[in-house]
This record gives sequence, structure tokens and C-alpha cells, in this order.
Amino acid sequence: MAPGGYFGAALVVDVGGHNAAGADASRLDLSDEVLRAYLGGVGLGTWLLHTLGEPGVDPLAPEAPLAFVFSPLVGTPLTTSAKFAVVAKSPLTGLLTDALASSQFAIAGKLTGHDAIVVRGRAPELSVLLVDADGVRVEASPELAGLSAAAAEIALRERFGRGWRAAVIGPAGERGVSFATISHDGRHAGRGGLGAVLGAKNLKALLVRAAGKAAVHDADAVLAAAKDLRERSFGPATAKYRELGTLANLLAFNAVSTLPTRNFTAATFESAPRLAAEELHELRAVARNSCASCSIGCEHIYSRKGGGSQRMEYENVFALGPMCGVGDADDVFAASARCDELGLDTISAGGTIAWAMECAERGLLDEPWLRFGDGAALLRALDAIGTRSPGLGELLAQGSRRAAEILGQGSIDFAPQVKGMELPGYEPRTMQTMALGLAVNSRGADHNRSGAYEADLSGDLDRLAGGAAHVAAAIGTEDRAAVMDSMILCKFLRGVFTDPFTEWAALLRPVTGWDVDAEELRATARRIVDAKRAYNLREGATAADDTLPPRLLQTGVELASGRTATLSAATLQAMVDGYYAARGWDDAGRPPSV
Repeated sequence: MAPGGYFGAALVVDVGGHNAAGADASRLDLSDEVLRAYLGGVGLGTWLLHTLGEPGVDPLAPEAPLAFVFSPLVGTPLTTSAKFAVVAKSPLTGLLTDALASSQFAIAGKLTGHDAIVVRGRAPELSVLLVDADGVRVEASPELAGLSAAAAEIALRERFGRGWRAAVIGPAGERGVSFATISHDGRHAGRGGLGAVLGAKNLKALLVRAAGKAAVHDADAVLAAAKDLRERSFGPATAKYRELGTLANLLAFNAVSTLPTRNFTAATFESAPRLAAEELHELRAVARNSCASCSIGCEHIYSRKGGGSQRMEYENVFALGPMCGVGDADDVFAASARCDELGLDTISAGGTIAWAMECAERGLLDEPWLRFGDGAALLRALDAIGTRSPGLGELLAQGSRRAAEILGQGSIDFAPQVKGMELPGYEPRTMQTMALGLAVNSRGADHNRSGAYEADLSGDLDRLAGGAAHVAAAIGTEDRAAVMDSMILCKFLRGVFTDPFTEWAALLRPVTGWDVDAEELRATARRIVDAKRAYNLREGATAADDTLPPRLLQTGVELASGRTATLSAATLQAMVDGYYAARGWDDAGRPPSV
């Protein structure tokens, strides 16, 4: 019998199967030992990729597994727990990638009676995969070709009924763009090209319909814990997200010279006030919304020029605004909407286009129209990527690292990527704990699996001079993220917990019935981090990949004060070496289990 909160099995579906339903499905039993060791979400997804993925598999090959993974907390009344992870080998990086999204899809997917749904194979034509109590079937859906994720969701609801929840790709996923997203209800499992992996299986969507309930060990205790957590979620730790959303970071980061601008050639943006939450809230705010089963309500909706509205977050404004030198809010809103329509990760799209803009201005690309600050050029480049048009679109659809390798001429030195994934909106030279977190992260340049920026912004460390204290801080944030992404809980709750591992164990005990404690969860975090590293080493990663773009290690960046901040290769390498040692890895970055 499975522990509380689990069904004890993953559903493994080959959509190229030859039975009457067009798919072969099997049950993979998940032992109590495996579930307790990896929890769910990203942790369990990593274990599934180790177990089901052949070493060296092409991320877009039919046999490459794509896992939709739930957690023991999904379906409980615990706030922010309606999240799911999507885990696969990334076509952008060639390494492990995972992405989280919040929606009713998470609840319906788990209540099909599975802790994960793993998709393999390739359907003979564009299709959708349906999973519910009646089993598994594949239905041809060529009429969905070219539709945005939102339009496809509407069509699928009309066709199958409102009881179904769909995770959908846009045109970019169908065309194999290396940073295409998987979406549901306007939210996205965004990074690493998971939409391209689903598209390579000739699937426009995975649809799920709830079939029952997942029993918990002690329902009364879970309800009491949910009530307490909900009350705490209304406190000061989440006030920023409720009042202005993540976009509140824009002016704050600009003030402390950590807002990457024009492809990391500057750390402040002169037009930041025009894009700031404070101004937009005053002039354009129309609504505030919440994810499924969430009491925080961080989503802020703004009116768009010409009608309609758009959800805006810090990362999409950073990537499509300052990173590309675009200071007009209407242009940034339009670009964000275009990414949603095409199904593109905004961070990778903005970073790749910013690299291309610099290449064009240097004369390395024969695209004289592509210039920093030009909103029309930004939209034109997004369309080229989303349609994979010959020439520029085909080049940029592969991401900045691969595009730079193709273009050559030294352009890799300023491609804004780590391990192939474009950098988020944090300037590593002025946030040196984050510099380490970005360099060593398994997913590549990522701010969600390493919250190292928290240490830089805390005031407890010198953010301009990395050292041993920064190593410990980076490891701490990475370990906490590993548990939160596997249980799964929203990161915006992190400030609510004063003793995180102890409090998380207290949430797991009444759900699962395990006698888990803080020390066990700390060991679980280390196990998950080690498992991610082991997967990447298996797929060809080396210690040499744990670095930052040469531009960030060879040139300084001017601060608002007039000083220049630098991060030397020696400083970063010393922190990387310290990170390996603290994790118990060898000099080549190999965990003991490898």
C-alpha cells in the first residue's frame, strides 16, 4: 500500500504504440523507498529520467522520456501545492531540465491515479494524449496545428468537455524551437525547451481528467496545517508579491546596479521607471489573480494598448525590455504576448535576441534592422523564431549558445548563457553568490533552482566580493529549492518558514504517515542535487561547464555610484572548488555515487 499522498505508480505511455487506442501504456511501480528518497516533482522526475532514459539519447528522439510529475501535497488543501513538474533532457542544453507550473492540471493529473505520467514514442500525426479513469488513448488532432496554446485549450474544451485539463504547446513547440514552452491556463513550464520535446512526439497536448482522490494519512492534521499555513501566507513575507508582484524587483535591481541591460553591457537601464511595477500599477493595473489553490495572489494583470490585458512578471519584462534595450512598455507588453502566443520562454527568447542585436550592431550578422531599443525589431525577431523562418529564425531558434557556435567570430564570448541556457535577470558581477549559483546549477543559468540571490540581497554578505561565505549561502538556497521543488510548494512561500526543513517535515508527516524529520529532508535535498549532477555527467557535462560567459569574467560593469564591479575567473573558480568540496564531490565535480 502506498504512503498517504501517493498512488505508488507512474504511468508510462508510448504514443507510437499499435493498440486500438494508438498507445501502449504500462504501470511502473514506485516503491515507498523511492518515493521517500525523492518525494515527487523535480526529485522524482530526476529519478525517472535516470531509470527510463537511455544514456546519450537525443532529447527529440521518440524514445526520450518526458515526465509530468506530481507530489504528495498535490490535491491537499495546503496553499500553493497545486503545482506539477515537467522533466526531460533539454534540447537547449543537452542536460537535465525541469520546469514547474501551477494550475488545475496538477490536481487533475495526479487524480488520474498516478504520481507521474511519462510520455515516450511519436504519434503518426499531430495528436493529443488523453488519460483518465477509462485508460489512455491518442486522438489525431491535425486541426490544432499552428494554434497558440490558449486557442488550442479552448478548442479542446469544446471538443472533450470542461472536465478535462490540458497541457499544451504553441507553434514554437510544434516546430522544435529549443526553448519552446508547455502551457496551461496562461501559465508555463517554461525553461529548457520542454515544448519542443512534446512537439517531437507529435503531441499538441496532454489532457487529464480526475478519477478519484489521493488519501492522506491524517486528514484532520492536514487541515489544521493548511489553515495555519494559509494564515501565515497573508503575512509580511509575501506582501511584495500581493501588492506589486515580482515586477517590483525591476526598480530595486536598477537601483543597486544588478539589472542586466543590452546583453550585459550595463547593469542599469535608463528607461527602467517606464517599465516599473509602480508606474504600471498606477496607470494600467486591471486585476490581480492567483494560481490554483493559492492564497498569495502574486499575478498582476495590466491593460494593453489597443485592448486586451497581459500578465507581466519581472523576468519577462527584464528579458524583453532592458536586456534588449527596449524601454517602451507597449512594446514589451506586445513582445510578452507574442511569446505566449508562440509558446516561447521569454528569458531565452530575450537573451538570444539581445545576443543577435549585439552581433548585428558589430556587423557579425547581416541584419541591419536588428538594433537594441527597437521594439518593432524585437517583435520581428520573435516571429522569425516562432515560425523558424529560414536564416535568422532558424539560427535563433537554437538558442544563443548554438547560434554563436554556428556564427563564430568570437560571438560565444558574449552569448548570455550557462550550459546553453540563457541567463535570468541578475547581474553576476554585482551579485557574486548568484554568480556561483548560476555557474554550478544543473539546469544551466537559472534562478529558480538556485535562490542564491537571496544571500546577495540580504545585506549579510558583500555581494561584490565572492568567497567562502557565499559558497555556504549558495548551497543552502539550492538545497532548500530542491525540497520545495519536489514536495512541491511555491518559492514565494519561502519567507513564511522560519525553520524550513523542520516545518516542511511537519507538513509531510500527516500527509504521508512517514516519521520524517529535518535531518532526513536535508539528506533528501543533497540526494536530489547529487542525482541531477550524476545525470548531467552521464550526458557529457564536465567541470569546465561550471562557469560564466567570458564577458562577465573579463570586463567590469559600472555601478550607479560610478565604481566598477568585477568578477574574476579566479574568484569564481575558487568558489566552484569550494562548492565541490562542501558537497563532498571530487575535483572533477563528481558526487561519491558516480
